[in-house]
Amino acid sequence: MKKIVIIAVALLSWSLAKADEGMWLLSKIKQLNIEKMQQMGFKLTAEDIYDVNKPGIKDAIVGLGNEGRPFQHFCSGEIISPNGLLLTNHHCGFSAIQAHSSVEHDYLRDGFWAYEMKDELANPGTTASILERMEDVTERVNAKLNDNMSEQERAEAIQQVSEEIVAEAVKGTHLSGQVQAMFEGNQFFLFLYTIYKDVRLVGAPPQSMGKFGGDTDNWMWPRHTADFSMFRIYTAPDGSPAEYSEDNVPLKPKHYLPVSAKGVQDGDFAMIMGFPGTTERYITSFGLENTMDVTNTIRYEVRTEKLAVMREGMEKDQKTRIQYASKYASCANYWKYSNEQNKALKNLNTMGNKQAIEREFTAWVNADASRGIYKNVLADIQKGYADLKDLSIAKTYAEEALAGPEAHLFAYRTGRAFEKLCDDATSAADKEKLKEALKLSAQAFYKDFNTDVDANLFATLFKIYEEKVGAEWQPEIIQVINKKYKGDYNKFAADLKAKSVFMSEAAFDAFLEKPDMKKLEKDLAYQAGKSFFDTYMKISASGAPINEKINRGNRLFVRGLMLMNPEKAWAPDANSTIRMTYGKVGSYKPRDAVFYDYYTTLKGVMEKEGPAGGEFEVPARLKELYAAKDFAPYGADFLSVNFITDNDITGGNSGSPVINGEGHLIGTAFDGNSEAMSGDIDFEENLQRCINLDTRYMLWIVDKYAGAKNLINEMTIIK
Repeated sequence: MKKIVIIAVALLSWSLAKADEGMWLLSKIKQLNIEKMQQMGFKLTAEDIYDVNKPGIKDAIVGLGNEGRPFQHFCSGEIISPNGLLLTNHHCGFSAIQAHSSVEHDYLRDGFWAYEMKDELANPGTTASILERMEDVTERVNAKLNDNMSEQERAEAIQQVSEEIVAEAVKGTHLSGQVQAMFEGNQFFLFLYTIYKDVRLVGAPPQSMGKFGGDTDNWMWPRHTADFSMFRIYTAPDGSPAEYSEDNVPLKPKHYLPVSAKGVQDGDFAMIMGFPGTTERYITSFGLENTMDVTNTIRYEVRTEKLAVMREGMEKDQKTRIQYASKYASCANYWKYSNEQNKALKNLNTMGNKQAIEREFTAWVNADASRGIYKNVLADIQKGYADLKDLSIAKTYAEEALAGPEAHLFAYRTGRAFEKLCDDATSAADKEKLKEALKLSAQAFYKDFNTDVDANLFATLFKIYEEKVGAEWQPEIIQVINKKYKGDYNKFAADLKAKSVFMSEAAFDAFLEKPDMKKLEKDLAYQAGKSFFDTYMKISASGAPINEKINRGNRLFVRGLMLMNPEKAWAPDANSTIRMTYGKVGSYKPRDAVFYDYYTTLKGVMEKEGPAGGEFEVPARLKELYAAKDFAPYGADFLSVNFITDNDITGGNSGSPVINGEGHLIGTAFDGNSEAMSGDIDFEENLQRCINLDTRYMLWIVDKYAGAKNLINEMTIIK
């Protein structure tokens, strides 16, 4: 009897301890969240956030994506004016800023501001999605499923019915839709979006401000970073989504967020809405072990070397620094994340927490014979990960090391087009179209490509792969290196650089004029690309049956957890669909004798100042403005820069609005804190902090630093 009581208490404590955890579906707010939100200080209603019959806050929330993958939102943003002005993070706009930069116009170094709409810069391929409505379609999908199906059969049935649901929903509209699985495939929701395709860069501070602190401060608090950029959404004259055109007009949104200049206080209500990428809150201890020992460890190891190679090349000249700025930042972000997450997972004993939940689950299963379907779930998952370990190691090294350079990937992607170009059966007209398409692809690729950097990446990363992965999974190119170059990766890289038609735009263009399949097949970059993809597909195919068993186990495990605790308000894992999370502004104590206040000020920027060109460079103009102490109307004796809340966020939430109890914008989310980097797997409510840009600092920079009064004038500013 005592044992049963202990288990019950443990289960109850697990449920209650996580009360504020959750990235909540908008359609469930009224049912699950609004009462508590209002108790915490939210002064509006659930319908003010989401209602299919009237505009609300959700109509101002934007998911940023890329054409071809618009539902894979890489960042979030918010509309802050009646003219479609969009606010997001500097690091979310970084690739666009970099793409427009050159040695002559270095917008990374100097910043960019459009003082008239005609000066705003187009970004082909960037999309902005706004949710129109969502619907629970679980019953309709489940009607096509049963537990006797294989995972492959199940996936095919889900895809078929999902396509039917989306087709019916979007028929006769300009909407785009997707059906997304929730709770490891136990529930399904339809999301319908308007996806805009003309998104133009409006403004961004210099990189020294937008990325102030660089890798050193990344994932750390206290922060002093002006992490914002501005874009504008354009539509056809009738308001419908349209590709870029000079005839397009600024979006007239259904709703936009008023921007608060009042500031925040410790304990204030804070709501965040955006498009969080991926969490794994329901992962088992066996999956956690794989994440820590394989994914995170290998990613950190390989990217340490990759970053060193890129950094060496970037330090040589300004052009290379601009070319690789976005690539370096993207690589570095999850390089540090992986290391910090492993530290946090160990410090917070997340493995022990997962194992405790699994013991509770096992006790629940064994308590009732009718729960037999769940009896072997954990054992099956454990065996699956054990069987998958070597394949998982090989696959992760392939993704991080073999796919680290770029020329061979470009060679493989263009290979099929070259095959058609060399085929006598291809008409002359089609050959001209192929040539034009290849030229455009090459221009885009080589704009941000440096031959020496890529050759050094080949030498460094391919060697790592050979040393770390078993012979069974070595690609053919490794055998070539061992046979032809006696295992000397530097000699291989030198030969690649000298002879491959893919290592420079000039060589590529020359080959395009006289394409030759025999020459292509002997090209080292092409061979490397083909052998990489062949090996990667072989690894993936070998792991597919094991992954099916793991996926089935995870689905049944989560189903069982929900049945085990039916009174709990369950939130699904993040999967790049729009979510809401609520919390409060709040200071915290990360460890003994250390206290972190809830905000930072411009004074801290000056105290952190480092040398020009470094991570803590402070622009001369910013120092002048600080010395003048002209902070009004955004501050009096000091200017707030960043603040923290205890909201539940993850990657993809970057750029999400932080909204107060009145529905006004008080900040823009841009990071999490290192002490709680376990958060994607195990939310820790006492340590979890979301790091946000204070809207007062953003407004002050736009107004006083940039002098962009045109942007200030189009916002509704709450003073």
